[in-house]
Amino acid sequence: MSGVRHLYVHLPFCAHRCGYCDFVTAVGRRDQHAGYVEALLGELELERHLLAPRLETVFVGGGTPTYTEPRALAHLLGALPSAAEVTVEANPETVTSELATLLAEGGVTRVSLGVQSFAPHLLRTLERRAEPDDVRRAVSILRVAGFDNISLDLIYGIPGQSPAELDRDLAEALALEPEHLSCYELEAKPGTRFTFAHGAALTLQADAIEGYFERVVDSLQGAGYRWYETSNFCRPAGRDASRRDLRSRHNLAYWLGRDYLGLGMGAVSTVRGRRWRNTPRLSAYLAAASRVQPPDRELEQLDGPVRLRERLLLGLRLDEPLDVSKLDSAIDRPALERLEKLGLAERAGTSHLRLTRRGRFLGGGVTADLLS
Repeated sequence: MSGVRHLYVHLPFCAHRCGYCDFVTAVGRRDQHAGYVEALLGELELERHLLAPRLETVFVGGGTPTYTEPRALAHLLGALPSAAEVTVEANPETVTSELATLLAEGGVTRVSLGVQSFAPHLLRTLERRAEPDDVRRAVSILRVAGFDNISLDLIYGIPGQSPAELDRDLAEALALEPEHLSCYELEAKPGTRFTFAHGAALTLQADAIEGYFERVVDSLQGAGYRWYETSNFCRPAGRDASRRDLRSRHNLAYWLGRDYLGLGMGAVSTVRGRRWRNTPRLSAYLAAASRVQPPDRELEQLDGPVRLRERLLLGLRLDEPLDVSKLDSAIDRPALERLEKLGLAERAGTSHLRLTRRGRFLGGGVTADLLS
């Protein structure tokens, strides 16, 4: 089957822009939600020829997709192509019984909740609006609505976070029995107001990050979760009654180097050796839609060497061995031998490579050394 099988849809609207966030967002603008959805669907029609007849995944991200005005969100979900996995990101405080019903009726199969922490003072530091009880309530509501694939996002390395508080966050998350967990190191990009407010504390936390990362992995693996990607964990199929693969199939497509189409302001697409990024400006995106034209885009041609390097860098984030039989020109062989001697990388058969457990903790530094 030809055509792109993975679709990303960006809903940028948020009630509030958190200080550490550098995603493409728009605060409020409720009077523009319906118009933006129509613009998204217009872009979909312009690019539909790129899509396969049947999709594997659709991912609706943001922003806060569930902040979008309900009628506009329902209209969007009803108009998107169906897929085996349809994920919507949600903030816990936006989840109501009505929203859960809307998502279920819209074909959503998976919800990703932005929890970040269960400690009220850390949530205030992150400028998050949800309280711990909002998270518990959201998970309960989604379960009642029939959702059996819920992912929780956590952040570690928050200014003021102690190791004990990280342990409590992990325990609280595990108590909710999610099918999937994503645990990310806090990255406050230079120039955000968060770095101005917490720069000194971020510097202190940087020295502890490796230890925090190890605590996350040890805790979640100890609870029986599979550490299938650098920052992602899921219940193994053997623990699930239907023996489903509970990895994020959409994100897995990125890590496996699959083509994907992105719709919306700031969205990125990679299709047939070309990558483009839509304008991040809401007014420009809406103006292009009114002219029935694609939005302004930054275009990047991905030559062979770039694609090979990306395949190596992304593929080695996974726990499964990477087939490197066609990636030889991207690998520095002396560096690989050195990393093998250091116990950071290992061969799996004659044509496959993976990072060892120790190598995975060092992650990007190891894979950067491998590049020729």
